[in-house]
Amino acid sequence: MGRIGLVVSDLVLSFMWVWAGVMVNILVHGVLGFSRTDPTGEIVRYLFSVISMFVFAFLQKLTKGGLFNPLTALASGVSGGFGNFIFVVFVRIPVEVIGSVLAVKHVIQVFPEIGKGPRLNVAIHHGAFTEGILTFFIVILSMGLTRKIPGSFFMKTWIASVAKITLHVLGSDLTGGCMNPAAVMGWAYARGEHITKEHLLVYWLGPVKGTLLAVWFFNVVFKPLTEEQEKPKAKSE
Repeated sequence: MGRIGLVVSDLVLSFMWVWAGVMVNILVHGVLGFSRTDPTGEIVRYLFSVISMFVFAFLQKLTKGGLFNPLTALASGVSGGFGNFIFVVFVRIPVEVIGSVLAVKHVIQVFPEIGKGPRLNVAIHHGAFTEGILTFFIVILSMGLTRKIPGSFFMKTWIASVAKITLHVLGSDLTGGCMNPAAVMGWAYARGEHITKEHLLVYWLGPVKGTLLAVWFFNVVFKPLTEEQEKPKAKSE
């Protein structure tokens, strides 16, 4: 897919990702009637979240690289050449942010009573460290699944989904366990808090540092695949 196709896919998937999270909450707490303090309701919500991740993994495969998370885009940009890095930072990431902002605006128009997104419940530096650590582990896992761990689309997506849910649970009471700056910025923009120190440090600087550290660490510990190694791998998948 050409670069224009990737940009369009990023915009659409970012928009859909925000809506998917909202719809899962409405389904679990509105339609099925589970309270937010009910452990059973939380388990059901996580199951629907896993299903949602499978759908988006399929859409990413269908669009041949469409993304909805700036951190995933940044990891691929850092791992690629300079031209790809510039394209990611100045085109793809802003487009993903725009898609998320538009989605939140649309959500609020349709459901005015909907929540206001994740909130920071700890000190700023504690929150930035939390989001950075969570991001570090999910990026390491994602790169490992892509480069080193053989297996089917289903198995890789299952491992990634369970890992994301686990990390989300670990960070949910502190920062929301977001690991997606674009989605958070959509809600922060709606609240008028998208340029605050809290938002920039916790939901952008922390995760970006975690991503860069994860890419560096992975490339130091595991040598990148050569073209000869990539070809048989591509055929097997």
